Amino acid sequence: MSSSKGPIGIFDSGVGGLTVMKDIIHRLPSYDYLYLGDSARTPYGNRSFASIYQFTLECVRYLFSQQCHLIILACNTASAKALRTIQQRDLPKIAPNKRVLGVIRPTAEVIGLHSNTGHVGVLGTTGTIQSDSYEMEIEHQFPELIVHQQACPMWVPLVENNEHNGPGADYFVEKYLHEINQQSPDIDTLLLACTHYPLLEDKIRSTLNSNISILSQGPIVAASLEDYLQRHPEIDENCSKNGSRRFLTTDAPETFDQHATTFFEEKVTSEYVEV
Repeated sequence: MSSSKGPIGIFDSGVGGLTVMKDIIHRLPSYDYLYLGDSARTPYGNRSFASIYQFTLECVRYLFSQQCHLIILACNTASAKALRTIQQRDLPKIAPNKRVLGVIRPTAEVIGLHSNTGHVGVLGTTGTIQSDSYEMEIEHQFPELIVHQQACPMWVPLVENNEHNGPGADYFVEKYLHEINQQSPDIDTLLLACTHYPLLEDKIRSTLNSNISILSQGPIVAASLEDYLQRHPEIDENCSKNGSRRFLTTDAPETFDQHATTFFEEKVTSEYVEV
């Protein structure tokens, strides 16, 4: 592979990762970014470990072929079910000098700083919650914390169908928040462990008591990435810095662009690719 500089790759199974990309660009605007949404095979949340790993690895390989030296898996399911295997088994063989990072560890590294009661809640897709990745990572970082988890399987479909601002979303927001509150009245910090959930944040805040903190991943991952690049100048110097943004999808660009603009909060024009 060529050692020439290239963009920072950002991968998601669809468009949700654009909420993370938006915050990364806000914090690090000078870098070039290449976003890949595997829209043809989304959602990943209910697929098997083997399928998620295979799909994620194929997309990582594609981004490497586009000169990305650093890739962010802006997808909780891919971070939970594929990242560790790719880092430990595949990278040493296919790209030993390149790096793939996820969104779970950066969040786990700070969640304990926001809790006074020692009880935190994780809201995520069924796949993310069943993986127990957040519980394990948080326990590693903050062993004293008690982690409560709640799958919210209807939240992503609501957002994907542009119903997140409508009255139909109220029932399911209240339903899952009630269920996690039933686990413990002491929860004072809730993590939105899915990149779609920031679009529901206003409804979530209006439903909860004001003394409960809500953590969205985008700003946390952006701050962690900035710190990583400062600590790893050998990676940073291989990231090109022309302020460009490019968007790729494995399905119909018109459909991708329509949804993506909602998540990115700017007009998005994508290109179709096969991975």
